[in-house]
Amino acid sequence: MAIRVNNNIAAINTQRSIGRNVARSNRQIERLSSGLRVNRSADDASGLVVSEGMRSQVARLGQNVRNAQEGADLLQVAEGSLQEVNNVLVRMKELSLQASTSTLNNRNRESVAAEFNQLLTEIDRIAQATTYNNQALLAGFGNQVSTGSSALVASGTNGISRVGLSAAASGTYTFVDSAVASTLTLGNGAVTQTLNTGTLLDGSQVATGTSVVANFDRLGIQVTLAGPAASGAPGDYQNGELDGTSLLIERSTGGIFQVGPTDSYINRLEVGIADLRAAGPTLNLGSMSVSSISSARDAITRLDQAIGAVAQTRGDLGAVQNRLSFSIGFTEVEIENTTASEATIRDADLALEVSEFTRSQLLVNTSNAMLVQSNVNAASVLGLL
Repeated sequence: MAIRVNNNIAAINTQRSIGRNVARSNRQIERLSSGLRVNRSADDASGLVVSEGMRSQVARLGQNVRNAQEGADLLQVAEGSLQEVNNVLVRMKELSLQASTSTLNNRNRESVAAEFNQLLTEIDRIAQATTYNNQALLAGFGNQVSTGSSALVASGTNGISRVGLSAAASGTYTFVDSAVASTLTLGNGAVTQTLNTGTLLDGSQVATGTSVVANFDRLGIQVTLAGPAASGAPGDYQNGELDGTSLLIERSTGGIFQVGPTDSYINRLEVGIADLRAAGPTLNLGSMSVSSISSARDAITRLDQAIGAVAQTRGDLGAVQNRLSFSIGFTEVEIENTTASEATIRDADLALEVSEFTRSQLLVNTSNAMLVQSNVNAASVLGLL
């Protein structure tokens, strides 16, 4: 066997092994100290891309949970105030009933009217004072359907008893109602949706004593159509009666909660609260009086309608709060599962990393010992001189 001293091949080979073992040991130290298997793109290029996307999604979903919770808090503020408005209306009805009886004279009614008028003022004060983050909630909040919409003006004929909105864009929506084809189309010029009314109707009209919902889900509009003698309905719907009429949706401040990670209507939840001031179009209590027996009797019916409107609004707010609650639960599950997937890709298996680190340390120590031996072999040449 030849002995050479210019190039110590054994030492070079050992140095290469030492470098590789030290690099592996440093990588294990980095993973153990950070808890991550992927600390840079070189560790797992494709895994890094996927996990960064998941991290971004988890961050967005976390904000969606906070948005939904804050939205529920906002609605609870409004609903709590409406509870008091309802209490005021109930007291006002008691006063109107009291003033409607002939056992009171006009002087007595003046005393009743004094309290009655104070309560009217209190409804306005509550409506204007109910705010969330400096946004008034009961004086018109979120998108609203204009009462001047031709479809609503003709509700005494066409049977529209209610229009609900869910992330609907503002603008004018026109109906195309074909009695021949039994289809009902609604569109705003940019988006149009057609429903088959044959499955909703009893022949050519809504069945007596019932109501149906035409759900234009792609537009975010739900139209309730009443049949003859349906409770609370101003008219009844028959095929073709909505043709050419329109709904005007007016945009107002607030009312839209972002509960999903992307800019899409399916990731937004909308709520609208009508103007609930005393003289507003919803309660319609302006110029009401109990100073005479006739005006007091007229007030009874109007107060019944106002109490019903407040109860309907509270019901709508409760429904949206329930939706927000389910949205929070769904999003939290999605966060959990997405985080688990991201951890599978990115987190280090500490048991494996400790084993690898121990192996690397042993190899480094062994390589150092072999480097000493390779140098000893070369030094043995001196014994030949």
